[in-house]
Amino acid sequence: MAQRTFINLPVRDLGKSMDFFKGIGFKFNDQFTDEKAGCMIISDTLSVMLLTEGYFRTFTKKPVSDAKTVTEVLIALEVSSKEEVIQKISKAQSLGAEIYANPQDHGWMYQHSFADPDGHQWELTWVDESQLPG
Repeated sequence: MAQRTFINLPVRDLGKSMDFFKGIGFKFNDQFTDEKAGCMIISDTLSVMLLTEGYFRTFTKKPVSDAKTVTEVLIALEVSSKEEVIQKISKAQSLGAEIYANPQDHGWMYQHSFADPDGHQWELTWVDESQLPG
């Protein structure tokens, strides 16, 4: 089984993208960060690699999609509380994120979504497992 997972996303302006995510509250691993890549820490076993588009292209022979015009992935992250979802969405919006969907409150689950400066879609979710239906 995998020990760690790295999600790789192409970005147009690495500095701008890193500043955006730092503004939301994410931290970066300096060991895996340089002028071509920023390693954003999600958890002990999950990181998101923000790669300059040129560097991203070295890993694939396929064209790189423009996340502002097509959806290549929905990145869903569970956070510790409904309040954290609201706080991070608010910070993301103040930093220029596009809020592309209304929040969904199901009582046992709360979700809200944003698109980062490159158009990648992020869904922040809180789940109260003690209240799961069924």
